[in-house]
Amino acid sequence: MPRAPEPTREKILAAATRLFYGAGIRAVSLDEIAEKAGVTKKTLYYHFRSKDDLVGAYLEARDPQNLAAFRRWFDEAEGTVDAKIRAVFEGLAEAARHPKWRGCGFLRTSVEYADLPGHPAIKTGIAHKKRVEAWLAEVFSTDGIVTAGALARQIMLLIDGAFAVVLLHRDPSWMETAGDAAVALIAAARVR
Repeated sequence: MPRAPEPTREKILAAATRLFYGAGIRAVSLDEIAEKAGVTKKTLYYHFRSKDDLVGAYLEARDPQNLAAFRRWFDEAEGTVDAKIRAVFEGLAEAARHPKWRGCGFLRTSVEYADLPGHPAIKTGIAHKKRVEAWLAEVFSTDGIVTAGALARQIMLLIDGAFAVVLLHRDPSWMETAGDAAVALIAAARVR
């Protein structure tokens, strides 16, 4: 049975995702995206009012996918919360070993738009990071850790710091080291 054609908006978004993640937002033109998607620029503008609109859609699509990966790594791991959080860092390290890995799309976008703090892409990135932090706080609270919110924030610093260092050094073992630090923070939070 022949496969149904991909809707035009989805084709454009898929092309933009590959190009934005691979080369960066500002390095990619709408002409390149239209060409990669196999549509005209007029068709692209029919589905997305502007490049900013397309950037927002790109990040909004990444949000649930990224959080789902974190949850999957956590849920599939055996053992205590410590082991499950370590598994999240191990999952990130494994992802970083892929030749097309370029780090956290939200953080990379925030660097490109650092001079525009109110930009919708920045707001989308903030919302994503807050959702991950809230999920971590819920995990720690369910585990009975009294300082769940503070611990979640500390783990977020480890995750985002590890993204930066791994991207700089091209060495995913930094992600695993951050996982070791997360386990130590969880242990310290339990004795409070």
